[in-house]
Amino acid sequence: MEKTKKGRVYLVGAGPGDPGLLTIKGRECLSRADVVVYDFLANPVFLGYARKEAEVIYVGKQGGHHTATQEEINELIVERAGRGETVVRLKGGDPFIFGRGGEEAEELVAAGVEFEVVPGITSAIAVPAYAGIPLTHRDHTATVAFITGHEDPKKEQSSIAWDKLATGAGTLVFLMGVGNLPAITDRLMKYGRSPQTPAAVIRHGTGPDQQTVLGTLASIAETAEEARIKPPAIIVVGEVVDLRKKLQWFEKRPLFGRRIVVTRAREQASGFLEKLSLLGADCIQFPTIEVVPPESWDPLDSAIRQLSRYDWLIYTSVNGVKYFLERLEAAEKDVRELKGIRIGAIGPGTAKAWAARGISPDLVPGEYRAEAVAESMARFGVKGKRILLPRALKAREILPETLREMGAEVDVVPAYRTIRPDYDVDRVRGMFQRGEIHMVTFTSSSTVTNFMEMFKGSEEEVRKWMEAVTVACIGPITAKTAENSGIHVDLMPPAYTIESLTDAIVAHELKKEI
Repeated sequence: MEKTKKGRVYLVGAGPGDPGLLTIKGRECLSRADVVVYDFLANPVFLGYARKEAEVIYVGKQGGHHTATQEEINELIVERAGRGETVVRLKGGDPFIFGRGGEEAEELVAAGVEFEVVPGITSAIAVPAYAGIPLTHRDHTATVAFITGHEDPKKEQSSIAWDKLATGAGTLVFLMGVGNLPAITDRLMKYGRSPQTPAAVIRHGTGPDQQTVLGTLASIAETAEEARIKPPAIIVVGEVVDLRKKLQWFEKRPLFGRRIVVTRAREQASGFLEKLSLLGADCIQFPTIEVVPPESWDPLDSAIRQLSRYDWLIYTSVNGVKYFLERLEAAEKDVRELKGIRIGAIGPGTAKAWAARGISPDLVPGEYRAEAVAESMARFGVKGKRILLPRALKAREILPETLREMGAEVDVVPAYRTIRPDYDVDRVRGMFQRGEIHMVTFTSSSTVTNFMEMFKGSEEEVRKWMEAVTVACIGPITAKTAENSGIHVDLMPPAYTIESLTDAIVAHELKKEI
């Protein structure tokens, strides 16, 4: 990145936690940063938007423990900008709403450092919305106030005008006030707010473990203590709290609160992750497969040079299509070279990859496995036909062997290979050991095999983990591999697709609630 003589600081609000609530401009700033200085409340997912070369510095606080004082943070961002670097100061919520962004901006002005403020969605409005509580409503109130709840209850005199605040706004939203909740409710009642006023405390708002407790001004402190509500949480006081009974939506999603490990390759997992996340799941991306090019392109390139020799091209995955088309382009050819060649695809995902190129496969079997492809091709009369099968370097031999038995001449060429990643193992191990995982999904035999190998030496411990969680497999071949590894399988969809697997997961979870 080209650096100016004096750097620039972006004070970026990261929102309340849900990664989808980060602004587009905030993400753009992260992608340009040389240095990211972030808080505890800023979702660590956001750090993935930064460049690989960017330096990431944590300066947050948790449980009262500060990794850096505000003065040290001020000095840090001024000093790094002084080196000519682009600095993103990533803060939970909005920088200028109880985020001390104003203080940091003043220090930057004093030091002559250029800066920009990128507002974030504050938890003060987002968290109540995710709990089904509108802060204003024509039938209830037209006023709302945001108040810090972090005042020391031992202070001789509060800086908040409680006598005016208690009845001065229809809805009151307190941030960082769980520790002072009894004092807050006492003061509001002392200065005229009815003890029967509805109240709510919302913990980890907008996150997959959001927790909401309801009560009245007189009871909410005791209710929150009984529910063991800890920070971070916000407090909402006002008649609008009662609307949650009709308007709650976030916590009603079918997979809300379920933490699901997705072992699919990162390149293919995005659609699956999106489907599960939209249904409320907290997805842990833990790819046990990484798709990479083969060690040599020669076999595939040679086959592409002789495409006219083939009667059929058979694809067993989206990856096979992807790499085949890339090598076709590298050979300065395009899909017109496929004229007169029939195409077979296993599964709708593989068929869609061809449809994106304007080609409708001639064969997509009703059952998405190699055996079904061979059975479906029998009606085309493959005896004497030349078939090219671009696929993974290592794969089941059922399809080519069956086709050869039917009289076809089959060339199998590696279009890609899969390797086992070695990252995130300790993080996921800890989550299993703490009982934080509810489900594990396997979408191929390789995901199962590699999952076990990634925890090599702890196989018995892994099997115990699996006894405590739900195991979902995409099809019978994957399920058999899991069972041969000593892993019980709880569910398998009727159709061997991601869509059907997602539906089966939802049905399984809803059945558990009955």
